Amino acid sequence: MIESFGIKDILDIVLVALMLYYLYRIMRESGTTNIFYGVLAFIVLWVVASEILEMRLIGSILDKFMSIGLLILVILFQDQIKRFLVELGSKKRWKFLTSIFHHRKDEDNTADLHTRVMPIVYACMAMAKSKTGALIVIQQEVPLESYEKTGDFINSEINSRLIENIFFKNSPLHDGALIISSNRLKAAGCILPVSHDTNVPRSLGLRHRSALGISQATDAFAIVVSEETGNISAAYRGKLSLRLSSTELEKRLSSLPVPV
Repeated sequence: MIESFGIKDILDIVLVALMLYYLYRIMRESGTTNIFYGVLAFIVLWVVASEILEMRLIGSILDKFMSIGLLILVILFQDQIKRFLVELGSKKRWKFLTSIFHHRKDEDNTADLHTRVMPIVYACMAMAKSKTGALIVIQQEVPLESYEKTGDFINSEINSRLIENIFFKNSPLHDGALIISSNRLKAAGCILPVSHDTNVPRSLGLRHRSALGISQATDAFAIVVSEETGNISAAYRGKLSLRLSSTELEKRLSSLPVPV
């Protein structure tokens, strides 16, 4: 058996390892690593029973569970699977092929990017000073149309005063999220998925959990301004960063794969 082990087998093992690694990373960001370990244990049991020990009865039962289980996993984690496929085909994965042709264009857009980022930073600074609660979501590769439909459509240019007015305490839209995509304020008062991650401090409210939830379900960048403390936080790729300064917020917004 060892003598027949060749390059094809090595490639097979490497591909399976990469697939498991990406699956683990996605589930870790979504706070479902226990499910990953459970699925991995089930796969190992299935392989041992069916392929190594050749136990026909248990193997056939596990085969049925395997086919049904994969369908259930696809239904439960359809957002994470969609996010994985979008990331796999995103421009940043093939940036080394396009950087030569778009290098000059990227340099020309640096100043324009700064003018689009700063209104968001200024609005967050003003709301932090007045302790006005806010939740802003910036779309990346994964579309957010389904979340935009839960709010009120705006489709306006990015403006710091308009952002502040949306989250004014007496505004009917201040409780929801503001979604930004393609350099436009697309919708306000939007409903986002709430994260159930047990590692989130209890002192943080629904806005922080919603920001973390959308960052786990998609690749969006979410900004939170706390109504209690005035602190600015950000959630990206399933990680929550607290107490950001205006400089740190500007740096993170400027370094997003898909510009604001």
